Formats: sequence, structure tokens, C-alpha cells
Amino acid sequence: MIDSASKTWLVSGLLVAASILAGCSMGGDSSRSRHGHTKKDVECMERAIFFEANRSSRQGMIAVGTVVMNRVASDEFPNTVCGVVGQKNQFAPGVMTRPMNSKALPDVQEAARAVLNGERQPGVRNARFFHTAGYSFPYNNMHYVLVAGGNAFYEKRKKHLVTQRVPPAPIDR
Repeated sequence: MIDSASKTWLVSGLLVAASILAGCSMGGDSSRSRHGHTKKDVECMERAIFFEANRSSRQGMIAVGTVVMNRVASDEFPNTVCGVVGQKNQFAPGVMTRPMNSKALPDVQEAARAVLNGERQPGVRNARFFHTAGYSFPYNNMHYVLVAGGNAFYEKRKKHLVTQRVPPAPIDR
């Protein structure tokens, strides 16, 4: 039988342990920027932008980042940047593990930070999906909203609400 004082110490110890573990849940990086994002969030956003848009314009990079943030805000996807970017079969193969070697890396890093600080590509609107521009698919639920940086961005809608079945002209020719 545990007395009252022992229970208090036990509960206090468990609370301290839980708070320490919570700080470690992001790979040991619990420091957050003034916008609430960790260094790990920044790295994951950089990885999404690098592997999906590193050869494109800044508009294309911001558009990919906007899709990531739209997914984070959606109940249909994980609620963290790393959860979204690391979700299986959603982004480029090896997005979380391959090295990022390119002279474009400083531009990618700047774009990632800009997105995490609130910048969005307005043409993306609520789109949570994109694919390489120039590809076409037989689905009737793809409402295209933007082509930027070599990607076509789209919203999934009920087919009777789809008005733009062909991607619009690129904004960054």
C-alpha cells in the first residue's frame, strides 16, 4: 500500500518524466521559432521543396510549401510538417533520407523559412495535391488551380463541381 506522500512524489516524478519525453518527441529538438516551428519542421519543409521543386522558380517552391501547409491544416493528413512530408507515397521517393546536394539549396532554405513564416502562393488556394506539369490523368475530380515551377496544383472535388480539368498556363514561364 502506497501512502499519500509517496503517491504525490510518484505522480510528480511521472509528470517530470513525461515533460522530458515530450521535449524529445521531435528528435530532441523542442526549441521553436517565433512562428512555432522547430528546426526539424524547417528541415522537413526544405526536403519537400528541394525534392519537388529545387529546379524551379521561387513561385514553384512557395507553391509546394503551400501545399504542405494546406495538408498540415487538413484533418485528412498528419498535423505536423514532418508528418505530412514523411507520409508514405506522397512526395518524391527518399524525400526524408536522400542528401540534398545542389547549388539551389540556399534558395530552397529561404523558401522553406518563408512558407513557415506565413508566406503562401495565393494561386494554390486550398489545393493539397500536385503532380508534374504536362502529365494528365483520367480522373474527373481534379480541379486545377495553378501551374508553377513545373508542377500542376489541384484540388480534389466532386466531379460535378470540377470546372478546370486542364491545368492553366504556368505563372512562371
